[in-house]
Amino acid sequence: MNNYAKIRLAVFLAVLVSCALAERLFPRRKPVAPAGRRWLLNLGLGGLGSIAVSLLPLAPLQTSFHAEQAGFGLLNLWPGRFVLRFILSIILLDLLIYWQHRLFHGPAVLWRLHSLHHGDADLDSSSGLRFHPGELLISSAIKCAGVALLGAHFLAVAAFEILLNAASIFNHANIALPGFLDQAIRLVLVTPDMHRVHHSASSDETNSNFGFASPWWDRLFGTYRAQPREPHETMTLGLPS
Repeated sequence: MNNYAKIRLAVFLAVLVSCALAERLFPRRKPVAPAGRRWLLNLGLGGLGSIAVSLLPLAPLQTSFHAEQAGFGLLNLWPGRFVLRFILSIILLDLLIYWQHRLFHGPAVLWRLHSLHHGDADLDSSSGLRFHPGELLISSAIKCAGVALLGAHFLAVAAFEILLNAASIFNHANIALPGFLDQAIRLVLVTPDMHRVHHSASSDETNSNFGFASPWWDRLFGTYRAQPREPHETMTLGLPS
């Protein structure tokens, strides 16, 4: 557990610093609000969310360990090879996050929490931390339930949590990727251009591209949108209100 926390923090800092530097060198859009205030707010919300989640009795990683010890969960009942169980765990957890994201765009009580994430008129790597603590608590509970029912191996859960955290920072980043590189990356990972569509002020575009790490689920379930109506440089982000 100590090694996991250190690795997760190291990856988080490395991705955040790298994306922040890339945003300064190769920005996709000009900011419409002061960056300092936004970063302070978003980092503060990320810190509050981390504190709130730490108060829960169980985290996804701990849940997976206890489930494996008890032999509970679908994959723990299947004597498959570790590598296959590892890959399946990550794929199915990513599918869970896709549907969880869609859920937060549904009922008003959940959207009210999630709308904080969409309320920013700018989008950069700090936006990957901009979540209501209440949303993070519900998200953690959903992940714990999914991890237990799936019987995901704790190493796969650790890898997925690190991947999800890094992907959230990357796909919110204000980075101008060359077109060919964006197209290549979005075959396996959600890119900033792909996720920016999801933060459009237009509701039909907001209700697309729900994937956080993998772009496959949006294509499979018909929520994929390759580009926004307006150019990325001038499209309106955030909520109309």
